[in-house]
Amino acid sequence: MTYKLYLGNRLYFSWSIAAYLMFNRFGLEDQVKTTIFRPESEAALRPMLADLAPARTLPTAITPEGALLNDSMAIAEELASRHADIPFWPRDPLARGTARALANEMHSSFGGLRSRWPVNLRTAYKTVTPPDDITPELERLEEIWTHARKVTGAKGPWLCGDYSIADAIFAPMATRLATYGFDTRPTSKAYVAAHLADPSLRRWRAMGLANEAELPAFESDFEEVTWRGPTPMAAKAIETGTSENDACPYSGLPVTHLMETQGRAFGFCNAFCRDKTVNDPAAWPQFMALLEAR
Repeated sequence: MTYKLYLGNRLYFSWSIAAYLMFNRFGLEDQVKTTIFRPESEAALRPMLADLAPARTLPTAITPEGALLNDSMAIAEELASRHADIPFWPRDPLARGTARALANEMHSSFGGLRSRWPVNLRTAYKTVTPPDDITPELERLEEIWTHARKVTGAKGPWLCGDYSIADAIFAPMATRLATYGFDTRPTSKAYVAAHLADPSLRRWRAMGLANEAELPAFESDFEEVTWRGPTPMAAKAIETGTSENDACPYSGLPVTHLMETQGRAFGFCNAFCRDKTVNDPAAWPQFMALLEAR
């Protein structure tokens, strides 16, 4: 069983983040073939989607039978229906209903935040004063996130107990609050921090930093500050050296590109494998197993 998943630029396309997490966070990464489209504008995207008609947006997923899902919640619900053994939604009825309500509100609302503060995983800005028209939306996020945790008795970092589709759907919003420095209210602060520390989201960002173009349309003139997620382990690409490993930890192919961390050299099969690791070594279990085994 193989799905085809079409996503946009990893640094900026918000719903692509959510769709990626639906597969990666729930253990379906081996059942999906992902293609990244990199349009510079909506007009440039249309010809890329010509062979996927009637899809008009990213993300778009195609099921093994050929059903075309060009909507984030359609992807979510179809995956939940097809994989009943995977807890995409909470098992508890109260938590499940709450999670569904929150996910659908995110999907249909918060237009001000989505248009005024575009997702940008490339950087973070010094705390931005929110425009008056999005202040109610920020208050609404704090309200519904607090409500979800209260009524479901969530003890961990996620909204309704264990990580669910609701959390995948809200991941882009969490990064948005981090980018613009508005992760300051009690529930929002903790919830945003949980997303920024999530290894799946860290890997997505590391891949984006490795090979995605900077798109001016998504950038702002605000003063930039250090990304508000966990500080990555120091690492850098190097041109020469003696690798401790002969095979890439991801592909198993021979080493051609090198990186250095903790005074040690490690090899990878191509520049992308190296650079995604350089951007956040601890986010990659295959690399960490290699680092810790020697």
